[in-house]
Amino acid sequence: MSFSLLLRRLLPLLFLVGLGWFLWTKVRPALDTLENPLDPAPRITVTHNTVLEKVESLGRLELVRYRFKDVVEYKKSTYRFLPDAKVALIVAGDAIGCLDLRKVRAQDVVFEGDSVVRVALPPAELCTWKIDHKASRVYSVENGFLQDAELVDAGYKYAETNVRRAALQSGILAQTEQNAQQILKPMLETMTGRRVVLTRQTAAPQLPAQR
Repeated sequence: MSFSLLLRRLLPLLFLVGLGWFLWTKVRPALDTLENPLDPAPRITVTHNTVLEKVESLGRLELVRYRFKDVVEYKKSTYRFLPDAKVALIVAGDAIGCLDLRKVRAQDVVFEGDSVVRVALPPAELCTWKIDHKASRVYSVENGFLQDAELVDAGYKYAETNVRRAALQSGILAQTEQNAQQILKPMLETMTGRRVVLTRQTAAPQLPAQR
């Protein structure tokens, strides 16, 4: 068999081999991105569209945090002839006292000579009070009658209300005002170069109602 005849017979085979190699190099990257059927790890795709709904100016200066630990037993009467539903919770909660500096008015800042400035601060507030669910847990539930979740939720709501009451009774507002003196006074003195006197705002005078 002549060389030219052999070449003519091998040329189609070489062309097919070259074409197959070319297609493999193009298709292989796409195949690598496909899920491996033997891979147990799931592929997760998340689609979201975040929309900014509201922008608020924040001027609250947090000055003290009270942390509470409590054991709450919450009972609820259900039916006359059935025992009361009861849940026992070990609850951790936080309450934060602050000053809302947005309420400082122009007339609340008074300069006296070259060395003194008086600043009337707004009343202390209880900014937030909440249950720390990560540090809280359900100790027991009795006689829930398939309403355990509702009973636990009601117990936590009561505990959250109690955090607010306990914070106010423990003097968090007075502690907030005391911390304002300790924190704000030196800071303002450094900024102004004057001796700072912090006082409390007085209520705005009430105008007589027009008849």
